[in-house]
Amino acid sequence: MKVIVCGAGQVGFSIARYLASEGNDVTVIDQRPDLIRKISDSLDVQAMVGHASHPGVLDAAGAADAEMLIAVTHADEVNMIACQVAHSLFHVPTKIARVRAQDYLEDQWANLFSRENMPIDVTISPEIEVAKAVIRRLRVPGATELITLADNRVRLLGVRCTEDTPVNFTPIRQLAALFPELAIVIVGIVRQDRPMVPSPDDQMLPGDDVYFVCATDHQARALAAFGHEEPEARRILVLGGGNIGLFLAQRLEKDFPHVSVKVIEQDRTRAEFVAKTLSRSVVINGDVLDQEILEEAGVAQTETVVAVTNDDENNILASLLAKRSGCQRAVTLINKSTYNPLVSTLGVDVVVNPRSMTVSTILQHVRRGRIHSVHSLHEGFGELIEADALETSGLVGRPLREVRLPAGVILGAVVRGGQVISPRGSTVLKAGDRVVLFAAAGAIKKVEKMFSVRLEFF
Repeated sequence: MKVIVCGAGQVGFSIARYLASEGNDVTVIDQRPDLIRKISDSLDVQAMVGHASHPGVLDAAGAADAEMLIAVTHADEVNMIACQVAHSLFHVPTKIARVRAQDYLEDQWANLFSRENMPIDVTISPEIEVAKAVIRRLRVPGATELITLADNRVRLLGVRCTEDTPVNFTPIRQLAALFPELAIVIVGIVRQDRPMVPSPDDQMLPGDDVYFVCATDHQARALAAFGHEEPEARRILVLGGGNIGLFLAQRLEKDFPHVSVKVIEQDRTRAEFVAKTLSRSVVINGDVLDQEILEEAGVAQTETVVAVTNDDENNILASLLAKRSGCQRAVTLINKSTYNPLVSTLGVDVVVNPRSMTVSTILQHVRRGRIHSVHSLHEGFGELIEADALETSGLVGRPLREVRLPAGVILGAVVRGGQVISPRGSTVLKAGDRVVLFAAAGAIKKVEKMFSVRLEFF
């Protein structure tokens, strides 16, 4: 597939890396020569300096025979016009644009991005994606990651093992014997920031981040098996009143009427705007790193603090200050992946990364065929894929123990007629089954070759 990526920033780089690693023909456009130089030196892609919305630049990038354009420059207007030019002049079938300004995304302007007006097939707002991700984690306090699949019948959960986790030092193969009625499949373990696809003999250790797939109605018991039975927060403190903080507070007011919400915003004008926009949240004008401001906001009585300012360092330090002052849990927005190895040891409970969320959202629309969703896990560790098994699939009609899956691929769940089946060696797939599987980054190409015709994943 020929893809043009407009923008060579962190998101554009990640998308280009994913697509190039799978053998796609990728061209990246950016105005900054240093970013283009970096991407040329790092990836097997075509890279060119230019203005992404200019017809001549898109023509030189091969838009005439491109199947997809992904516009993720820093300017919403450039992204939108690039999609318009790609559609009107070059008839590119699929256009995806990152749009950050919330005014473009208001419900009253929903017709703006129709094919008759500005033909963008998919608009992605990192701010909205982050706020939704935070909401999901607030609903399941013990989880560091939560992804819903198969019409919410299946979930992937991430949990952190502590010194008190009951299943520490237990081989994975023994979990079924210890919890015979609990259907979970562990698909990944991150240990000291190094991800690995576990074998049945691997054990979980304190400090590990564990990813597992389970039926949604088994979620509470699965979390309890890992020692996580935290109640939902009743008092939430949002640090930062930018687009993310405001949208998050609005969702909390709408979906969590029983929750008390307070917002701290340093800019006075912005704080006044946020206060007028929200209906029942308390807005405090002040510095999130000011201990007196945190005390005024009642941080000691707050169950969860959500740090979503525009500065990673402020988010980390404010989260640590809040926990030191008595807050039970910190959800922290961090853009720079270089901080990932540090945050868990420092005491940050949940990290939210806008870049990885944007990449995951875009990947869902890049995959072709009978796929329903794709989610990227832990900075390119692998992908969680949900798709339908067809009658011609090599997986159908024989026990899974007889199926040779590529190394790094684990079947997490099978949904049949509304029933969730935890796959075992004796499980026999049927045509029409919804399959949830994890594929490590190095196995994605093999999954594509193995299933491209039979399962039509791609």
